[in-house]
Amino acid sequence: MCGIVGYIGNKKSAPILVEGLKKLEYRGYDSSGVALLTDKKIEIIKAEGKLKNLVEVLANYTSAQNSSHIGIGHIRWATHGVPNELNAHPHMSNSERIAIVHNGIIENYKELKISLEKQGHKFYSQTDTETIVHLIAQEKKSAKDLKSAVQNALKKIQGAYALCVISLDEPDKIIVARKNAPLLIGIGEGENFIASDIPAIIEHTKKAVYLEDDEFAIVKNDHYEIYDVLSGTKIEKTPEILPWEPIALSKNGYKHFMLKEIHEQPDVIRKNLFNRLVAIDRPIILNEVKLSPENLKNLERIQIIACGTSMHAALVGKYIIEEYTGIPVDVEASSEYIYRNTITNAKTLVIGVSQSGETADTITAIRQAKAKGSHILIITNRADSTMARDADSLICVDAGIEVSVAATKSYTAQLMSFYLLMLYIAETKGCIKTEEAAKIKEQMLQLPQKLEEVLSHKEKIKECARIFANSKDFIFIARGINFPVALEGALKLKEISYINATGYSAGELKHGPIAMLDETMPVLAILMKGRVYDKILSNAEESKARHARLIALTSSTDENLKSIFEIIINVPEINEILSPVITTVPLQLLAYYIAEFLGKDVDQPRNLAKSVTVE
Repeated sequence: MCGIVGYIGNKKSAPILVEGLKKLEYRGYDSSGVALLTDKKIEIIKAEGKLKNLVEVLANYTSAQNSSHIGIGHIRWATHGVPNELNAHPHMSNSERIAIVHNGIIENYKELKISLEKQGHKFYSQTDTETIVHLIAQEKKSAKDLKSAVQNALKKIQGAYALCVISLDEPDKIIVARKNAPLLIGIGEGENFIASDIPAIIEHTKKAVYLEDDEFAIVKNDHYEIYDVLSGTKIEKTPEILPWEPIALSKNGYKHFMLKEIHEQPDVIRKNLFNRLVAIDRPIILNEVKLSPENLKNLERIQIIACGTSMHAALVGKYIIEEYTGIPVDVEASSEYIYRNTITNAKTLVIGVSQSGETADTITAIRQAKAKGSHILIITNRADSTMARDADSLICVDAGIEVSVAATKSYTAQLMSFYLLMLYIAETKGCIKTEEAAKIKEQMLQLPQKLEEVLSHKEKIKECARIFANSKDFIFIARGINFPVALEGALKLKEISYINATGYSAGELKHGPIAMLDETMPVLAILMKGRVYDKILSNAEESKARHARLIALTSSTDENLKSIFEIIINVPEINEILSPVITTVPLQLLAYYIAEFLGKDVDQPRNLAKSVTVE
């Protein structure tokens, strides 16, 4: 989940590397570093903690900054070895003539390390990455050039990697490689860029080539060459146009990216509905689904595989797909799916959900399902991602770049994708009445306006945040279709405020969790009008009887609620089936304001990274 940047050209490399790393801080911020290639040496500058610490240290290296036009940089999310300066990347060979940065995990690094130590290599860090630079140095002793040394080393490595390698002996190139970790080469005029993700290079170029697994490339300032790791065969690729503009990386006046991205959700919904829901009396258009109508009608089962926030969107998807199509739906965490004997076949639609499209566990899971003959449908925010390239069908959620680590607008966009998919399947199968589908579509079109109403009346949410910001624990309860929202609300609060929050099905409170309730415990009940309203209200009263402090998130205007709940957060009324879109946003805001009151780093919460590219 680390971030990698590289630059080769005629400009000073250090400022470009630092700016690139700033754009990749969502991938990790335990430590950072750069390797600057000068005429005489490779200068390694590293710092523990946030990137600003590296910037301060770099100020002491004026000569290296002025003379270096080739460099590589790294922002770290620690896997092997604690976050400190010694374990920070880049890592250097004992000869100090080769330096690398790495994202991924080397699974056989212990065996390689033992062998390399026997051959005289001295290790200084606790990382698996240091093994790679010593392995390349060892291969260099017998290889004709750096290219051959890197290729030979890659053949001995097991695991995942995105690599950048520079050498004092061949100072006109950067060698890059990829396996199960994203990496792209940005194409400039007399200069080229390397990065883990588009944001790092979008200010410099709109053209890039994406490396695929088991590919490596020699990148010079005026050209690049791509090769297959195993065969050494040269590969020709046509550069692609990058999909974003630099303005997408601006906060646009908001204090944090998270707050900006929360407020972008009405427009994200409009984008998702555009050209897909064209009229309430016409079928949903979802050309992205490549299953034939016949195969769609013959589906026996749907499996949805996801992690974290994406899995909560998947749980809503399960509820609505089963409700309106009658197809059994299983939702499973990718990390569990990949380690058991999964039962899937050609009559199973497997849906992978991931904001980044680079979630390692989910990639492995969909590939396992694809090998068994299942049609793979991917729901992602990144049409340029690994999962998108593995897809048989691809629904891009069109949320735009999401910088804050805590997912907000991408989650809402995933929900909208599931609503559209549900209607598409139900209409194709003929199992939803035209009148009922029209009512749902009509209210889907109202969602942006209703969310704008929520976003323009945040006073009660802020008040709730002030009152409960110092809580040590927090419980969210709901039933039915809003149960996943309770899980997501708890996750958001945990992620950015570090409060121990838990989401429960309200009916399960009495089966154990009710023992935790006392006068210090906030319990937020999602109380939307519909089939389970009375049941959740009853569960809330059970909590009240145990002296819990109650908060209602509700579309009800019942005055009697004031005698039960300490705080009432009102939201617009909506068809119960669409209510997760409405109820999610106040919980995002609640988590945001609590974290802000507590002085937490909202956009970069501790220990987390945006894209989980390691298992």
